Amino acid sequence: MSNKKVYIVSGAGLSAESGIRTFRDTNGLWEEHRVEDVCSVDGFNRDRQLVLDFYDARRADVEHKEPNHAHKRLAELKNAYPENIVMLTQNVDDMLERAGCTSIIHLHGTLTDLRCEACDTVFPIGYKTQEGAICPNCGSSHIRHNVVMFGEAAPEYQHLSKLYSEAEMVVVIGTSGQVIDTASMAQRIQHSVLNNLDVDDYHDRAFKTKLYVPATEAVDEICNLVEEFLED
Repeated sequence: MSNKKVYIVSGAGLSAESGIRTFRDTNGLWEEHRVEDVCSVDGFNRDRQLVLDFYDARRADVEHKEPNHAHKRLAELKNAYPENIVMLTQNVDDMLERAGCTSIIHLHGTLTDLRCEACDTVFPIGYKTQEGAICPNCGSSHIRHNVVMFGEAAPEYQHLSKLYSEAEMVVVIGTSGQVIDTASMAQRIQHSVLNNLDVDDYHDRAFKTKLYVPATEAVDEICNLVEEFLED
């Protein structure tokens, strides 16, 4: 078996066809809330309960969504080449997990987990409200969502450093490159594939292969390209 490494980096466009909205769709609003009110440290400090209620609502919403064809095909690909493919996602939903994908690195945290502010323990909550949640490790009631907000560190970004040193192929699906500089990945890695709906000539020119269609339409070709690369 090849020891080549392929990094797949996904964003909101991967889950869009499952009906999961993001703030980038709505001019700075996310489900009718200002992004700075519900997705930033400053907003959390201003109105903690608003933010906790917001993520409770996001959790309840995701419960009724389903993985789409792109999630399922990527799960099959990852499971077929578990040692070769590293799956990074900016998404906080659990669509890839529900599609059967294993060993996913969530760069911005996970909606279906909570985090204890007293001891930093992360524990599952599923799709329930966090009201009344208690840390299973230390018993504290100081609990918050496990989603990285603007203004705080993202510990899983350490895997981006590994990407630059390990990856021989990078696939970017459904992300604009505004939060994570995906263009620099493509510039430094020989084999690169981009799948987005919108064209950004400056950003996209770094990529060798570009697919401007929804993720569900691009994913079969993406999987074929990855398999060809790994089997070559």
